[in-house]
Amino acid sequence: MSGPEAPLAGRTALVTGGGGGLGRAIARALLADGARVVITGRDERRLAETARQLGPALTPRVCDVSRPGDVEELARDLAGEEISVLVNNAGIAGPVAELTEITAREWDEVFDVNVRGVFLMCRAFLPAMTARGAGDVVNIASVSGKRPLARRTPYCASKMAVIGLTATLASEVGPRGVTVNSLSPGPVDGPRMERNFRLEAERTGGSYAEAERAFVSRAALGRMVTEDEVGAAVRAMLHMPGLCGADIDLSAGMVAR
Repeated sequence: MSGPEAPLAGRTALVTGGGGGLGRAIARALLADGARVVITGRDERRLAETARQLGPALTPRVCDVSRPGDVEELARDLAGEEISVLVNNAGIAGPVAELTEITAREWDEVFDVNVRGVFLMCRAFLPAMTARGAGDVVNIASVSGKRPLARRTPYCASKMAVIGLTATLASEVGPRGVTVNSLSPGPVDGPRMERNFRLEAERTGGSYAEAERAFVSRAALGRMVTEDEVGAAVRAMLHMPGLCGADIDLSAGMVAR
């Protein structure tokens, strides 16, 4: 979609973790609504491939969102852009292990990307939004932050932290015209879940198919969500101007059960 009928025409969106997976799907959805999109990530090659796939309305920028210096440099680089949509998608899965087997370094790495990254990006790009009195922030959390998921303590704790950050930040900047919401996907069909099923099969001595079936059976729809469904959900949230301080489940019914 392009031209004046495109809902996001004339707006620039910044999507972190945009080199592939959910970030690429979110960028694709926002481009379809007419937005100009900037994606960030740590892997220059993956960013370039996404840019090649999605076209000239997308701009790649290398940035590690867990590093203050990288985020500050990104903000300076984009000073001429009016970033009116910020999607904090960058995240890592972290270890799959009992809490007592997880090192402090592994724990910190998960929180550095999944929580500190959201903090640093919001701190860098919110001031211009509040000064204009308009803007939208969508933080990608997870249903795993709201229900037990054995052997994934750092990841689950980090995603619950994102949900708490979202609710509080919405109350801070909502009065100044900026919406802040979180989207909590359930298991997303793709490489990350394939890794988790493989590790679970190794742990239990069962098959990959058994590990996948046991997990997916928890969802009311009996399946995982897709990357494109996550992109469509972010797009839909940006079309709901009254949405602020909300956390939206996209789990194929996993939380409901």
